[in-house]
Amino acid sequence: MKKFFGEFKAFIARGNVLDMSVGVVIGGAFSAIVTALVNILLSVCTWAVPGGLKGLVTVLPAVNDAQRGMNDAIGLGQSFAASELQQLGEKLAAANYPTLDKAAEPAAWTTAVEGAKSAILGKYTLHGTLYTYNMSAVIDWGTFINAIITFIIVAFVLFLIVKAFNKLKEAQEKAKAKVEAKLAKKTEEVAEGETEEKAE
Repeated sequence: MKKFFGEFKAFIARGNVLDMSVGVVIGGAFSAIVTALVNILLSVCTWAVPGGLKGLVTVLPAVNDAQRGMNDAIGLGQSFAASELQQLGEKLAAANYPTLDKAAEPAAWTTAVEGAKSAILGKYTLHGTLYTYNMSAVIDWGTFINAIITFIIVAFVLFLIVKAFNKLKEAQEKAKAKVEAKLAKKTEEVAEGETEEKAE
């Protein structure tokens, strides 16, 4: 048992493990910086797109009844604009409670509309300014573009870091070569001086 813990202590104390731990912590912090930078760039690039980058989705046509939406007859198909939520909630409430008189029972009508809106929000996901039915096939271009831009930024920053490291390493090797050359020259001069002394 003592030997096991001794080996574990030696493993933890190794430089590579400590370097790796520092790298993981710095990598996590760097990831937050990259995410913030990507969000800024994407906000600027998609300024004119309604709903921003999250609104860049394509809803594929329904191939079966499960993908058609909650109630296509009242406008709850595969997708609808976020601005239509209140209107669609009222239509769904009217369809669910056909005998409910909104003028005579305003509190009950409001409750029915809010319940209908909650039911809609449970089955639809907001992408920018567009709600899409959860069972529909959706191509999320925004997430794809986000991943590409993040990859390019990370790759570029890593390229700069590796390039700087290689330059530093090259400068160290040149300095080391100069020192070794000077040392070799001094050694040669000392050896020549000793040879001359012996000759005399």
